[in-house]
Amino acid sequence: MDVLVSIGDSRGISAAQVALAWLLTRPAVSSLVFGGRTEAQFRDNFAAVSLKLTAEEVARLTEVSTIPLIYPYWHQRNFATERFSPADLALHQDFAVK
Repeated sequence: MDVLVSIGDSRGISAAQVALAWLLTRPAVSSLVFGGRTEAQFRDNFAAVSLKLTAEEVARLTEVSTIPLIYPYWHQRNFATERFSPADLALHQDFAVK
């Protein structure tokens, strides 16, 4: 949350907009379903569709949200990366090696 808030504050936008915009950069995310309790929240979320994050912002958000791989995936990443399919690559890019 701290990174979302930091990026949002530096741009004068909400952390929710930053989070939604970041999700749209993820290769495994094809669409988002969002909403809000109020019209203002809905409009705020909808504004994320046109928000373009910088490469540095995407990298920061990806770094803090990366989780460790569980077995057998960490083993595959360490010893069999040359055999990865496009689906394997999409999976592994979102996880950290522990």
